[in-house]
Amino acid sequence: MSLDSTAAMNVARVLSESLPYIQRFAGKTIVIKYGGNAMTDEKLKRGFARDVVLMKLVGMNPVVVHGGGPQIGRLLERIGKQSEFIEGMRVTDSETMDVVQMVLGGLVNKEIVSLINSQGGRAVGLTGKDGDLIRARKLTLTRNAPEMKAPEIIDIGHVGDVEAINPEAVDLLLHGDFIPVIAPVGVGPDGQSYNINADLVAGRLAQSLQAEKLILLTNIQGLLDKDGNLLTGLDSAQVNALIADGTIHGGMLPKIRCALDAVDHGVKTAHIIDGRVEHATMLEIFTDEGVGTLIRSS
Repeated sequence: MSLDSTAAMNVARVLSESLPYIQRFAGKTIVIKYGGNAMTDEKLKRGFARDVVLMKLVGMNPVVVHGGGPQIGRLLERIGKQSEFIEGMRVTDSETMDVVQMVLGGLVNKEIVSLINSQGGRAVGLTGKDGDLIRARKLTLTRNAPEMKAPEIIDIGHVGDVEAINPEAVDLLLHGDFIPVIAPVGVGPDGQSYNINADLVAGRLAQSLQAEKLILLTNIQGLLDKDGNLLTGLDSAQVNALIADGTIHGGMLPKIRCALDAVDHGVKTAHIIDGRVEHATMLEIFTDEGVGTLIRSS
């Protein structure tokens, strides 16, 4: 079926508009945190894989870091283990950590690798334990309450923070024309494995690679003002002001802080985009309008 003239003109406009972005970002590294609906909806999954392959084909260096919380929860339920969360973080005992490694490093990672490869890419899966990629330290929570004489220290098990990133294995894959796909599992100095927030890993990896962009796929439109309007083109000073006045709060705060930390440490721009939009990654990179919130350093 041939395109009508209007559709043909739209295609031509998009292709023409994308050219300066392709030229600008050729050879640049782009770290993408992949999660949310984009990871569970079949149509969105295929669209994401095609976007990543296209980025590689036009000369960019995409690196994918993925989550997998819902998949971990489903497998825990199947084996009769109750999921427990404290302040949004999964309590991870040794048995749960085994499931986390099985799901993130095995099932989810290999599914993403296969998906990208099925679209013509050359993806290779890693966990943070491979090549000493992610060195972790144990994360503990501190809870303060007016009735407490001293803060309460809460042990949530094998949940980690990033101690250091060693990007050598990722660099080797990029120079070999592969697409790295990374599961956010790190190892501590004690040899223990730790489950780490995927946004945090993506942000720290982007810093280590001195990436051009950090892209965080979410299930929301982006950063909104108090009237529900999408905000974009913000610098770090403006974002800090929005945190101070309460515009940015709750579950959005960790993502925003991850983005701010990245742009304050050498990453050119960070993007919080709506992964529910088909081809969201491509639209954010290759078009003038984009589909989310862009943050740059002040």
